[in-house]
Amino acid sequence: MQKIYKMETCGKYVKEMRRQYAITQEQLAAKAGVGLRFLRELEADKPTLRMDKVNMVLEMFGSKLGVVAKDNTDEQ
Repeated sequence: MQKIYKMETCGKYVKEMRRQYAITQEQLAAKAGVGLRFLRELEADKPTLRMDKVNMVLEMFGSKLGVVAKDNTDEQ
């Protein structure tokens, strides 16, 4: 499982997965139950977003936000 420590990595993941599944931002926003503006901000790496809404989007790809213990070898 890929560990994501920065919001910009999360945005890139969502964009890549959306393109892999060949769905538009509009389609993903509707399926995830979030607004189009929110999804665009997520993919644009906005650093302050509601975690519950991020999880609604990530859930569409079988992923979720969570607490991950870091050690000295993890990327910061």
